[in-house]
Amino acid sequence: MERMETVMEKIQVEVDAAVLADAAKELGTGTDEETVSTALREAVAMVRRVKALEELAAIAQTGAFDELLDKSNYR
Repeated sequence: MERMETVMEKIQVEVDAAVLADAAKELGTGTDEETVSTALREAVAMVRRVKALEELAAIAQTGAFDELLDKSNYR
């Protein structure tokens, strides 16, 4: 598997200090930089999971999983 190079960019943004502290507590991060990076990664991952679930729901609407409704098909 090919390793992708991580490119870091230094930016300056204003952030609500209370929200940043809450995020650090919830994410278990120790620095502001780590908190922001982790929060961004988590946000991207969550959006991707939601999209995947939406695609799965659309497939389910076609009846593709109807055989799973009968437990005898998979026991």
